[in-house]
Amino acid sequence: MERIGNTLKRVMNASELTARYEQLRNEVMESEGVQQFISENSSEIDKTVVDKSLGKLYEYTTASHNCEKCPNVEGCINVMKGFEPKLILSQGFIDLDYVKCPNKLVEDERRNVSNMIDSMYMPKDVMEARLHNVDLEHDNSRIIVVEAAAQFLSEISETGELPERGLYIYGPFGTGKSFILGALANELANLRIRTVVVYIPEFLREMKQSIQDQTLNEKIDFVKKAKVLMLDDFGAESMSAWARDEVIGTILQYRMAEKLPTFFTSNFNFDELEHHLTYTQRGEKEAVKAARIMERIKTISKPVQLKGKNRRNV
Repeated sequence: MERIGNTLKRVMNASELTARYEQLRNEVMESEGVQQFISENSSEIDKTVVDKSLGKLYEYTTASHNCEKCPNVEGCINVMKGFEPKLILSQGFIDLDYVKCPNKLVEDERRNVSNMIDSMYMPKDVMEARLHNVDLEHDNSRIIVVEAAAQFLSEISETGELPERGLYIYGPFGTGKSFILGALANELANLRIRTVVVYIPEFLREMKQSIQDQTLNEKIDFVKKAKVLMLDDFGAESMSAWARDEVIGTILQYRMAEKLPTFFTSNFNFDELEHHLTYTQRGEKEAVKAARIMERIKTISKPVQLKGKNRRNV
């Protein structure tokens, strides 16, 4: 015969379990999401279905919905980070289907946007720039440059096509030319337009090394065929005749022929740049070849000046 103490203990434990079960069931049934789901599927859900699906319902009610309990994807409290449960019917029982939460959708969207930009040797802060962050106070030239960039974007929105000409942004060192270039690249990425952004001095140095590993043509093709190409700090250092004619010349010739928009930043205006390109690293004067490069630049871009003080010293 069972001892009376053990019997009472067993009965009490069973009673506590029953009470806990009822409390859990009541909490689950108080959920607006659960109530709505049961109401929408009342013809297929009865008490038995609810009782057998209580575990799934509890998981649903304790999860974060619409990221209300989560600061970001990394801090997501759900079973699957970045996903939230939705109630579904499966084989006569209530089950869960996990779908991307709002934070996850935003994160994926940002990743998709960033994947639309191929940056070569560009600083991180430049590639995170946005047009609305460009300081326009007390500087009319910055307004003009930003308006020109906005007009480029507007033409895409209005026509669904890329304009044939980009911008040649020139002005003193440190005035924010590269920042505007990065900002425009991000705006284009939001429109799902792939952009290649290249810091010219480092790019040309790599081209020299690429001769040895036989990747030169592959890299030139990647740059020249970009839907939108941005060449930063053009003319920052003396070019060899080979870099000017075989690398830069090849890229610009292709883009001119294919009518692909190209953006530049430079410390030189057109006349100064032509003079710079006329003299090679060896001091050779090749005015005709420099003029040929300039013709291509003028065909695929419009000059716009950016004035102002060196903001890097501020």
